[in-house]
Amino acid sequence: MKKIKLSESVYWIGVNDRRTRLFENLWPLEKGISYNSYLVRGRRTALIDTVEVAKTGEFFSHIDQILMNNEPVEFLVINHLEPDHSGAIMNVISRYPDIKIVGNATTFKILGQFYGISDNLYPVDDKHVLDLGGCHLSFIPTPMLHWPETMMTYHHEDKILFSGDAFGSFGNLNGGVMDEELNMSFYEEEIRRYYSNIVGKYWNPVQRALAALKDKDIKIIASTHGPVWRKDLQRIISLYDKWSRFESEKGAVIVFGSMYGHTEKMAEIIARALCEGGIKDIKIYDSSKTHLSYILNDIFLYKAVILGSSAYNGFILPPMEQLLSRILHTGIKDRLLGIFGSAAWGGGGVKAIEEFAEKIKWEVVAPSVQALGEPSAENMNDCEIIGINAARRLTEIFG
Repeated sequence: MKKIKLSESVYWIGVNDRRTRLFENLWPLEKGISYNSYLVRGRRTALIDTVEVAKTGEFFSHIDQILMNNEPVEFLVINHLEPDHSGAIMNVISRYPDIKIVGNATTFKILGQFYGISDNLYPVDDKHVLDLGGCHLSFIPTPMLHWPETMMTYHHEDKILFSGDAFGSFGNLNGGVMDEELNMSFYEEEIRRYYSNIVGKYWNPVQRALAALKDKDIKIIASTHGPVWRKDLQRIISLYDKWSRFESEKGAVIVFGSMYGHTEKMAEIIARALCEGGIKDIKIYDSSKTHLSYILNDIFLYKAVILGSSAYNGFILPPMEQLLSRILHTGIKDRLLGIFGSAAWGGGGVKAIEEFAEKIKWEVVAPSVQALGEPSAENMNDCEIIGINAARRLTEIFG
């Protein structure tokens, strides 16, 4: 593979992963993922993060194309210690035994816990500047974005922000690395799915990080996953600002859990009422079929969230229970909510969503609807009211 230069002193030395099915053993990777690492070369050389351990050989082959004659690497900057970025650390130390590991006090605590490393540590904070000889790196603490040790690294001369997991994306880098080399529509959904599932809970640290970056002259954002931003970097910054404020768009997500089709039938009625109310962006998900990461992705996007479930053992259908738990954990704010469902010999699904509503404190657009068995004409009419009211409120808010 040819050398990939971001600037005269910075190289991309990342790898693509097309084999892993679940990121963090949780999130589907239908389009794969990249693990981005970078090499900064002044008169001295530094690595910015590493890669997942299974990709160490490919990682070293990239380095060997740039550094000739066993040229040493003097520093390893750790922006984030999660193993998809730190997995090759022990291999790096084995290859470069004198390498200094750059991080903050929390970095080193977790580094010891994960890898038992306590030597050649080079502590930094937001006042420190690392001089590589012609290149200067400074460090921006971003705790809880999305681990306690996370930080960003800024290249003064080339004005490159190595942002760790922030501004990242699911999806392989298929040939291109920079955003202007890629069809960014390929990443549209995956950027938001990455944010909503990996970063979304940490909206307040995102806002603090954006404030810390406000006065930085940034020409390139180099994340540890997904495209490197140069052509349209203001767009990804504005999206993070929007999402971390829980701003939404005109549209509705209907999610149901249905055993025998009664609750699904109610979802269809609500969707039609939304459509007749002038709403065009409507997504309907069967929670038993679609992974919750895709559902959460659209809940981050759209203002109205309509949730329905059948009863199951006196409670709610388990996939819906998982979704409610995840929404509460993420702390999504300021949505419109509709509630519906069905029961047979005993209820539970609608009651569980009503209890969720009390905790999440979203605006409820209409009374809950619960059918006993086959939805009655009255049930169907009440479902229409949920759709009509949601459409009306969306129009009032967005026009």
